[in-house]
Amino acid sequence: MYLCISKKYCHFYKMNFTYPKTEKLKSKITIDLLFSKGKSVSKYPLRLVFVESDYDIPEASEQKLKMGVSVSKKYFKHAVDRNYFKRVLRETYRLNKHILIDNLGKKYAFMFFYQTKDRLSYEEINTKTIQLFEKFVLHLKNEE
Repeated sequence: MYLCISKKYCHFYKMNFTYPKTEKLKSKITIDLLFSKGKSVSKYPLRLVFVESDYDIPEASEQKLKMGVSVSKKYFKHAVDRNYFKRVLRETYRLNKHILIDNLGKKYAFMFFYQTKDRLSYEEINTKTIQLFEKFVLHLKNEE
């Protein structure tokens, strides 16, 4: 299958565009670890908090990454609006996670935030997600 999401990311191999249950961040221990020791990368209005996963954590399985999404009640009072943006974040992650997976050497846990009251379109959020993931990959390369 030949896939071109953007001009920069054309791949000639079969992509896995799923977001399985095993990839979802659900462990309270891991989430607490994210907020206490996690590092952050942002691309307005998105923020990605990440921490390298320990193998002691029950949540760390064969998956290279675990992802959770969050939209603040501070910006969107109605659950309908928060749920819409969470769906959009999960969808943009699902379609662009290959950027992360192709560049990860270790296991990571991520929390993906939408942090503004502005209502961006799906296309704008997708573009920002790609830019955010690229910024994270650069951050990883600079740390090494």
